Amino acid sequence: MVGSFLIDVLLSGRSELGIHVIALVRNQEKAWKRFASYKENSNFSVLVADLNEGVPAFEGKVDYVIHAASQTHPRAYATFPIQTLLTNILGTENLLECGLQHQMRRFLFLSSVEIYGENQGDTETFAEDYCGYLDCNTLRAGYPEGKRAGEALCQAYIHEKQADIVIPRLSRTYGPTMLPTDSKAISQFIQRGIAREDIVLKSKGTQLYSYSYVADAVSGMLYCLLYGQNGEAYNISDAASDLTLLELANIVAGLAGKKVRFELPDAIEQAGYSKATKAVLDSGKLQRLGWKAQFSMREGLKHTIEILRAIG
Repeated sequence: MVGSFLIDVLLSGRSELGIHVIALVRNQEKAWKRFASYKENSNFSVLVADLNEGVPAFEGKVDYVIHAASQTHPRAYATFPIQTLLTNILGTENLLECGLQHQMRRFLFLSSVEIYGENQGDTETFAEDYCGYLDCNTLRAGYPEGKRAGEALCQAYIHEKQADIVIPRLSRTYGPTMLPTDSKAISQFIQRGIAREDIVLKSKGTQLYSYSYVADAVSGMLYCLLYGQNGEAYNISDAASDLTLLELANIVAGLAGKKVRFELPDAIEQAGYSKATKAVLDSGKLQRLGWKAQFSMREGLKHTIEILRAIG
């Protein structure tokens, strides 16, 4: 979702900037279907590979490497736990080595609010130096622990191989580039909103989380890439988009003209769910670089639903 939107930002009507994008993808057919409008664009090329197996050889220098590959939703965590973990460790190592071989200026490792674990009641918001509780001995731990290990690997490359790396930590992100198979709660709400169906809430909805529209997430990433300090992590979130799941469900229900109803999750979904009941990010560090969100929660959800309905 995030990586494909970033490609749109870099290439849509901006070829005069001379930016050449190399997209590393797992499935060439799906990639060209998604990026059909760039097929004749000389500034876009595709490499096909499993990132955990390595990066195919190619010629030339690379200025920036952006690691946006990861499973990011509950059903994927529970169905592909090994791949989820290794993409953030082996995949990160493979991309770092590729970047160093091609004289990269900077590496961007997309991390997540998930690395903070559970709020232990000692803070209202997560600043970048907070580290909460994570139970590593669970199926779902592969994602947050993988992100933590990926961040640690980045620090090792900074100190041992003099790599230049910045780490954006994304809040729960949504937008029109989300996949239909995405099983995150917000994605399920949006899919039902598109279909004009009742919004199904699979808990009491008291969980309080930070959210970001994908356009704001990508602009935050670019701020990190261009202005962030080597080795630093930056939260990407907007306090105006800190909502409970029930508040979020009600917004989508209002946009769809429907109501919210409650159901129990199935076993696979339950295994992938976050145990965090409050995960609110403090983005003051990134804002001090000059970044700010441009979209309210209602605007972002409205854009997402309207765009996905239009492309059907």
